[in-house]
Amino acid sequence: MKPLIGISCGTFYDRDWCPPSFGHRQTYVDAILRAGGAPMLIPPVPDELTLRMLFDRLDGLLLAGGGDIAPVNYGAEPHPNLGTVDPLRDSAELPMARWAVAEGKPVLGICRGIQVLNVALGGTLYQDIPSEIENALAHNLSYEREDWTHLAHELRLAPGSRLRQLLGVERLLVNSLHHQAVRDLAPGLRAVAWAPDEVIEAVEGTGEGFVMGVQCHPEALQGGADPRWQRLFAAFVDSCGTGQRRAARAA
Repeated sequence: MKPLIGISCGTFYDRDWCPPSFGHRQTYVDAILRAGGAPMLIPPVPDELTLRMLFDRLDGLLLAGGGDIAPVNYGAEPHPNLGTVDPLRDSAELPMARWAVAEGKPVLGICRGIQVLNVALGGTLYQDIPSEIENALAHNLSYEREDWTHLAHELRLAPGSRLRQLLGVERLLVNSLHHQAVRDLAPGLRAVAWAPDEVIEAVEGTGEGFVMGVQCHPEALQGGADPRWQRLFAAFVDSCGTGQRRAARAA
C-alpha cells in the first residue's frame, strides 16, 4: 500500500457568480506521486469531527502554499499590507498541524505551510516582509517574474540539519513567492535555513519524527529545475510509509 498523503486545500474564486472551489496546484500532487505516495486533497471542512475523521486516515500531512494566515491566530493586529486571508482554511490546517506533531504523524509545510506549522505550535509571523524587515530581499521575485522555477536568492543550510543532509549542499538557489515569514520561532521547532537577509526559510522539529517546513516551493522545482528537491519528498513519503508499517504491525 502506498502511504496516503493529505494535501491541504485552499479556497479559489474564479467568477463572482460561481461558488468557490477547493483545491490546489498540480505540482504538489506530482511531487507526492513521484515520491511513491498516494495524494489526497483535504478540503477545509468546518466540522472538526469530520476533519478529524479525514486526518485519521492519513499517513502524512502536506501543508501546502497559499494566502496569508489571519493574525488573530497568533495574537496580532492586522498589518495594513496583510493579504487575503482564508479563515476556514486556517481553522482546518492549524488543528491538523497540531494533531500531526502531537501524534508523530509526518508533516511537511511548504510556503504558507511553514507559517501554519509555526503558528500552530505557538510562533508568530512577519505579516509583510518589505515593510517590517529593514533591507529585506525581494521575497516575491519569482511571482513577479511569473515563473515558479525562477531561482530568486540563495539559501544557507544549517550544519547537521536533516534538510542539509537530504540536499547534500551547504547553499543552493531557491524560488521565492511569499511576503510573510516566520518571526518568533515556535517551541519544538528549530531554524535550519536562512535567506541572505537572515529571514528564516526552513524549520525542523526538535523531536524524532518528520516535522519540516520550507519557505520556498520545492514542488515546483523537483520536476526538473532542481531535482535535488525530489529527495525531500522521497524522505517525507518514506517516513509516512514507516509509520504506516508500524501501525499495521500494531494492529
